[in-house]
Amino acid sequence: MTVQQTQVLPSPFLGDISKQYAKDLGSVTSAPLDTSQFAPTVAGQTGLQQQATTLAGGAGLGAFEPYLQTAGGYTGPDAYQQFMSPYQQQVIDATMTSFDKQAAMQRRGISDQAKQAGAFGGARHGIAESEYDAASDLNRAQMEAGLLQQGFGQAQAGAQQAFQQQQGLAGMVPGLYQQDIAQLGRVGATDQAQAQAGLDATRETARLKAYEPYERLGYLGTGVTGLLGGYPGQYQSTVMPNPTPLQSALAIGTTGAGIIGAMNPRPMFS
Repeated sequence: MTVQQTQVLPSPFLGDISKQYAKDLGSVTSAPLDTSQFAPTVAGQTGLQQQATTLAGGAGLGAFEPYLQTAGGYTGPDAYQQFMSPYQQQVIDATMTSFDKQAAMQRRGISDQAKQAGAFGGARHGIAESEYDAASDLNRAQMEAGLLQQGFGQAQAGAQQAFQQQQGLAGMVPGLYQQDIAQLGRVGATDQAQAQAGLDATRETARLKAYEPYERLGYLGTGVTGLLGGYPGQYQSTVMPNPTPLQSALAIGTTGAGIIGAMNPRPMFS
């Protein structure tokens, strides 16, 4: 009995391409890929961002405290003293001197009137001068007290104004610091983003370079697969193995039976 085995083989040039592909695949994938060369990298803080951080954690933090401390010096019962006019006593002295001159002139007028009335040195003259002196002294004291009160009020107003100014600075200065910090942060973030984009571009370039052999091999593999599927077999080989003794005996017996039968045909009707 003869057994026929047929093999469909690709064209020789496809076989060569397939062998080359397998060889290249083993060569490329034999060594592990060093992924550290394109590992993600984060751009560090820029100088502006560091400056913003320094301001936020340094001078900008508690920037209001010095102004509040200064404002505290403008409170209390003695706060007015540092705002008293250094010329107040000279003003009081000059005013009192002028007042005393006017009072002396008016007192002489009383004496002149007494002389004209013929009462100079009399009881009425003495009473008139005494009453005038009492009234003049009272007016003098009131004037001096008024000048002192005026200076005190002005000093108090100065202390209050200074206190309010320091309060305003305590609220304004931290806001200015925050504006500087925000501006530095925005510009620094832009610079950092630019630096990050550069790092990402460098990483992507390294990745493309590292994976280029794999992608090239992938294209080759896709092409080989397409060629193998699209080309029919070009060569066919038939393998006919030698018959075994049993197969030969059976074949001989069959052939012999056929020959004998042909030589002695059976009658159609017995």
